[in-house]
Amino acid sequence: MKHIIYLSIFCFSLSLTAQNNDALIKHYEAYYQQMQMQGDVQGIINAMTHLNILKPSEARKDTLAYIYLQNNKFSQALNTIGIDNNDSDSDIAIEVKAVALKNLGEFERAIPFYTKIYNKTKNALVAYEIAELNLNINNLTQAKAYVNLGITGIKEKQGKTYYETQQPYTVPLKAAFNYLDALVKYNQDKAANIDLAIKKLDEALALAPNFNMASLAKNALTQQKAAKTTTETKE
Repeated sequence: MKHIIYLSIFCFSLSLTAQNNDALIKHYEAYYQQMQMQGDVQGIINAMTHLNILKPSEARKDTLAYIYLQNNKFSQALNTIGIDNNDSDSDIAIEVKAVALKNLGEFERAIPFYTKIYNKTKNALVAYEIAELNLNINNLTQAKAYVNLGITGIKEKQGKTYYETQQPYTVPLKAAFNYLDALVKYNQDKAANIDLAIKKLDEALALAPNFNMASLAKNALTQQKAAKTTTETKE
């Protein structure tokens, strides 16, 4: 008899817990919708975090990580979904891991995720990202390979935006690749390839006279070349 009573109490407790959970889920779903209407990002994050605890969902977790990413909370985004390279990763999860790792300076870890995106999309802008990441870790062979892939895959009117000036600006994607190609060539042989690098920068500036990064690089290389010529003349 006692066993029957204990079992009844246990089942009743489970029923109450389920009801409480259902009520909380409905509350946070309504709260989430309200925060969306108000444009309250932190409120949206709070609601989704509670919903993930009450009713775990990979899709919701990925969305939460993406919201963190959009708000430049890169560590929080990765803490939400991890950094493992899983075959089961959704497209959103792959993008979050790629962009967050890049922005945290984890260039080598970011490359496999960008490569996954490129293999799916063949997007020249993604090829640019991979080439730049490889350049940053001095993997010049791969950097050059993705420069070549990117140039052949450029779609009409594709551009690359840069943010190093107070006012962001966009240049034709081919100009961006010429700039990157110049850096790759220079780093392959800084003594022998300086003229080739300057030529590539001239090609970039011909396409985009407002290309500040290319202009700065050309000025630096031109000054370096002039200093070298002066030294050799004195000798």
